[in-house]
Amino acid sequence: MSARRDYAIIGEIIEPGAKVLDLGCGEGELLQWLAENKGVDARGVEIEGAKVQRAIARGVSVYQGDIDQGLADYPDQAFDYVILSQTLQETRHPLQALREMLRVGRRAIVAFPNFGHWQVRLSMLTSGRAPKTRLFPYEWHASPNIHILTIDDFEQLARQEGLTVERRYFLTSDRRVTSLANLRAEVAVYLVRR
Repeated sequence: MSARRDYAIIGEIIEPGAKVLDLGCGEGELLQWLAENKGVDARGVEIEGAKVQRAIARGVSVYQGDIDQGLADYPDQAFDYVILSQTLQETRHPLQALREMLRVGRRAIVAFPNFGHWQVRLSMLTSGRAPKTRLFPYEWHASPNIHILTIDDFEQLARQEGLTVERRYFLTSDRRVTSLANLRAEVAVYLVRR
């Protein structure tokens, strides 16, 4: 599987044989791994046509669609897990996306970059400009990230929406973070349900 730590955590969470939908699935690398190693019924949605073609070439069932347009094609509770990995901050309507995930899936796995990480804070403090770090290498005008969120922001949203957080994982490039996550974690992975 990919070197992405959030993929490893997602691989741990997903139960064998589950029905899985991955939103913003890219080239289908995670879905392919889940299908081959966990025997899941893997499906994906991706907005970029070239990535859809590469995912299909991997043998993954993916269709081209915009998750900001909703998931109306899927009935309620059609999936065991709906994944949104490193995409929440790129959606136009993240709350709507989260609600739709939990409509079509029994559980949602949401992974996102933590804009509260100390390097992001320090970059902004010292430069006075939009943060640019290893995790966020983009100039402000070229960044796919249109919503900036932190671990504390997501925790507050989960409470506001009445979500049950079943598991939470906080990661840096080389380890899990167990304390001061909003300051020290680069990436957060949540397993939530209604």
